[in-house]
Amino acid sequence: MTEPYVKLNTKNGVGYIEFFHPSHNSLPSNLLSQLARTIANAGDDSNIKVIVLKSGGDRTFCAGASFEELVDINNEETGKEFFSGFANVINAMRKCPKFIVGRIQGKTVGGGVGLASATDYCMATKFASIKLSELNVGIGPFVVGPAVQRKLGLSAMSQIAIDANSFYPAEWAKDKGLFTHVFDSTDELDEAVTAFAENLCNYNPKAMSEMKTMFWRGTEDWDQLLMQRAKISGRLVLSDFTKDTLRKYK
Repeated sequence: MTEPYVKLNTKNGVGYIEFFHPSHNSLPSNLLSQLARTIANAGDDSNIKVIVLKSGGDRTFCAGASFEELVDINNEETGKEFFSGFANVINAMRKCPKFIVGRIQGKTVGGGVGLASATDYCMATKFASIKLSELNVGIGPFVVGPAVQRKLGLSAMSQIAIDANSFYPAEWAKDKGLFTHVFDSTDELDEAVTAFAENLCNYNPKAMSEMKTMFWRGTEDWDQLLMQRAKISGRLVLSDFTKDTLRKYK
């Protein structure tokens, strides 16, 4: 696989949304826009009762935002637009009337941790360590922070946000509430995700929708909140500290 994509396949009432990018499943703006639209469309599709969010490849679930685009940001408005990409996806997941099951097969970084946190039920392999790396480049996990904090709690979220150099193992993420189950292999993960999602299809769709609304109560301001956070990141990416750091990477 070399070409980036976002695709939706439906089987037995389950909508499998898969994204892929050859650079460790990092997500540039165009893929983030596609992903947000695909989630919204799946939420409106009466043939889909449950959604599974997954990525292509075996090693990395999501490496976060596209570093190539990050390097090229040169004004606050462009920066805000760039960081609003993950905000739009998280809000699409939050407002989707159907349960979203996360399938995390490998490492996930930055915005990828936000995507995993915004699922309603999340399973992983033992290789799915997580890291919030944003402080390394002088920014911070502002956009994904609310989703991560909602799932892990403020203490755990603060820990991985401040310790931006460390990967935290999948079992740690499970203990903190991000993952519900951790499996030894991708095959075991896929078997469990499929069985779980197809079983959910036997439930009353209206009951699941009402439960999802209940679970996400208190996040009604996220359309504005996450955009405010995107503006903060868009400003910080222009700082001398961040520019100097990005030049070293480049």
